[in-house]
Formats: sequence, structure tokens, C-alpha cells
Amino acid sequence: MSQATSKSSLGAWSQRLLAALFLIGQVIIHLFQVKIHRRNTLEQMAAVGPDSLFIALVTAVFVGAVFTIQVAREFINFGAGNAVGGVLAVALTRELSPVLTAVVLAGRVGSAFAAEIGTMRVTEQIDALLMLKTDPIDYLVIPRVLACCLMLPILTLLSLVTGMAGGLVIATNFYNLSDVQFLDSARNFLGVWDILSAMIKAVCFGLLVAVIGCNWGLTTTGGAKGVGQSTTTAVVTALLIIFIANFFLSWLMFQGTGGALLQGL
Repeated sequence: MSQATSKSSLGAWSQRLLAALFLIGQVIIHLFQVKIHRRNTLEQMAAVGPDSLFIALVTAVFVGAVFTIQVAREFINFGAGNAVGGVLAVALTRELSPVLTAVVLAGRVGSAFAAEIGTMRVTEQIDALLMLKTDPIDYLVIPRVLACCLMLPILTLLSLVTGMAGGLVIATNFYNLSDVQFLDSARNFLGVWDILSAMIKAVCFGLLVAVIGCNWGLTTTGGAKGVGQSTTTAVVTALLIIFIANFFLSWLMFQGTGGALLQGL
């Protein structure tokens, strides 16, 4: 009985994931037709950006501080304390800032998207939109996709700066490293492509979070219980897809032997 239930759950999840892929195609087609509701888009941008800023920055501060603790103590033992800032900058820019900011966004915003649209689905508000000849893709999905794709790169940049600030405080106060040395190391290690790669990842993660949240909301069934299940599954799915997408994006962007360490030293 339990095996049959798990198989049916996996099948339903696979169908909804496939529907999310089709939804991405619909979003792209609608964007080419320039069907954008400005008021809805601005409201969603405010919800995704400013309302998520505090939790994203707090996360970045402590991630930068913890990473510096782990790196500094080992690098100082090897006589490479001048590389601590650069290693932190590379780690934050290429991986930690875009991924962790997307994770925060998936938990806070992706769940809200699934709950809001799921509630509209089970209360037949989406059917009412169709009766009024309003496309739910244009009215509900596009503003959320644009908000995530536009605001997540900005949040990622702010998280990068905040994470570096947290690492700088730890390096200078606990390990007696020079702040000038720390910042010079970060500047020497980082390249333009590192910043661009972080922005590309942020846009991709924003698209995934918005589409998965909206799709799970649009495919909600079963009343209030279904809304709760859709919200939970949307967050878990978004986190899983973010980590998988991050692997492939990193593999594509950073193939070959890296030279950041040699340039920084």
C-alpha cells in the first residue's frame, strides 16, 4: 500500500515538474509578446527585493564570518594569510552568495507564490480570471518571474558585499590580519567573469524559484490541504532544482584549470 502511494506521489511530482518546464516555455513566449502588468510587477518586485533584504543580508554576514574562521586558521598555519580575503571573495562570488540567496528566496518567496496562487486555484479565482478573458500567465506568473529575475541579482550583489564585510570583521579582529591586505587579496583574486557568473546564476535561480512556485500553485487541487502540500512541495522542489542547476552552471562556467590563486599570490 505504501509503495503504491509513494509511486503515485512520485508520478504526480514528475507530472508537475514537466508542467513547470512547459510553463517556462509559455513565459518566454508571453515575454516576447510584451504582455506585462506593470502594477503587479512592481508589487512583486517590492515583495521579492526589499522585503527579503534583511534575511538575505543576515545570512550573508554569518556565512562570510564562518567561512573566514574555517579558512583563516588553516591558511595562517601554512603562511598564506594574505590569501584569506581572496579565497572568501571567490567562494562568495562564484557559489555561496547566489546559491544561499536563492535558497532564502525559495523559502520565503517561492512558498508565498505557491500558497497565494494555490489558494486562488482552489477558490476558483483563476477560473474567474479566465471568464474575464485575463490570462493567468500574464497576470500572475509573468510579474513574479520578472520580479525574481530582476531582484535576485541585486540581492546577490548585496549579499556578496555583506558577506565580505562579515569576513573582514572576523579576519581583522580574531586573526590580526590587515584590512588592506584582506581587501587587496579579494581584488586580486576576483575577475570580471566571476561577477558575471554570479549574476547569470542569480537570474537562472530566480527564474526557477518563480516558475516552480507559480506552477505548483496553478496545479493545486484538494482544498486547504492541497494548498499546504503544494507549498511544502514547491519549496523542496525549488531547493533541489537550485542545487542541481548550480552544478551544471558551475561546470559550464568554470571548466579547465583555474588561475585565481596564482594571480592573487
